[in-house]
Amino acid sequence: MADLKYYDVILAPVITEKSMNAMADKKYTFYVHTDATKTQVKEAVERMFEGTKVAKVNTMNLDGKTRRRGYVTGKTAKRKKAIVQLTADSADIEIFAGL
Repeated sequence: MADLKYYDVILAPVITEKSMNAMADKKYTFYVHTDATKTQVKEAVERMFEGTKVAKVNTMNLDGKTRRRGYVTGKTAKRKKAIVQLTADSADIEIFAGL
């Protein structure tokens, strides 16, 4: 298990049409560190955003895409995405309020 602090776990929010529609059900999507576990993601969300209470966390590993530059092929970096479901009485996450 990786020795990650809570502020190292969440890298960035995912801003897509699908993730914005899921916010109506209090589901928030983040890119997280590739070694982070579900319990680490839960702890990070509850500590970084005041008044939030996490009900469940779903994670998925995303492989890098194949890219070409002329004849040379390579791959982009791997990513991990987490969908965080908040409880009904939980406060909303502030960074998504203006979007």
